[in-house]
Amino acid sequence: MALLTTNYLTPTGREEAWRFTPLKRLGGLHDSSAAILDRKSLVVNGPSLRGVNFSRVSRELLSPQSNSDDVVVQRVHAESSDVAFLEVSPNTKVEEIIHLKRFLEGPLGAELSRVKISIGENSQATVLVENNGLVTLGEDIEIHVGVGAELTFISLQEWETGSIYAARHHAMIDKDAQFTSITVTIGGSLVRILPTVEFLAPNSSAELLGVYFATEGQHFEHRIHVDHGVPRAKSRVNFKGALAGDGAHTVWIGDVFIRSAAEGTDTYELNRNLLLSDGARADSVPNLEIETGEIVGAGHASTTGRFDDEQLFYLMSRGIKVEDARRLVVRGFFAEIISKISDEIVQERLMTRIDDELTKAGA
Repeated sequence: MALLTTNYLTPTGREEAWRFTPLKRLGGLHDSSAAILDRKSLVVNGPSLRGVNFSRVSRELLSPQSNSDDVVVQRVHAESSDVAFLEVSPNTKVEEIIHLKRFLEGPLGAELSRVKISIGENSQATVLVENNGLVTLGEDIEIHVGVGAELTFISLQEWETGSIYAARHHAMIDKDAQFTSITVTIGGSLVRILPTVEFLAPNSSAELLGVYFATEGQHFEHRIHVDHGVPRAKSRVNFKGALAGDGAHTVWIGDVFIRSAAEGTDTYELNRNLLLSDGARADSVPNLEIETGEIVGAGHASTTGRFDDEQLFYLMSRGIKVEDARRLVVRGFFAEIISKISDEIVQERLMTRIDDELTKAGA
């Protein structure tokens, strides 16, 4: 377990990209002080599937297709020993969910993980990444959705208390392709995820969905960036968050960039936050940058508020206790997105975890 000495442009917290992040809680992922283990914790969980291949590839043989100015992503590209490569062959429809999960063993220490997911031309697949355990992890997941392909990418952050996760989930979407991502964050001490989209060709679409539930002392940050650089692409963003407990803090940044060449763009982003107790803070910053007026539509909305008293009153007037009424309201708030996960066992596990967190927070 060697201490890394490579020099990077270490953030100070004054930069726009880092101004909300408590750097002292990043476990040294951002400033080269973390001791990195050569752990390869991401594995396939399930039987072999036709047309699906998972392997480890030397980083020298698989160069990144996208650059990033995020220091954690830069470290991953420069220092991870290999790439976890998931490939779906062209013209393949994978009926079963492709399950990836963390297998953690050995001493505690930080890990850098680089992942590439490639969905071949005219293929269809759902990839579910289950993250749990106690970690300090920096990760870059690079996703390519081929011409005419469809991918649903589900990322579950169910980390144990004390975990640190800083990652980019970057999707590159080709002509006539469809990409849907569902990001769920309900565990860990500090979680900072950059869900980003880059359109490669016209008539492509992306839907970015997410839910997060932060309790006492947790910091959850999701920084979305959608880059519309080609004509006739469509994007939708919908993230929902709930917070309960002193020091619970969530950050949602939604950046959509419509370049001058991106005529016919259709985009909308939405963030809603539900405050369940005093002492919690939700920051929500939607941004639109538009360089052409020849678009179908572009808009954004952001709301932060407390329980709807009318909903609570309605449930309590029918004999439901206030604690159960609150739980039902929170379940209903998240159900729109969690119900899109095509695994009912996972759906119920997530809802149960949310119930438990709500009970522990006393909200």
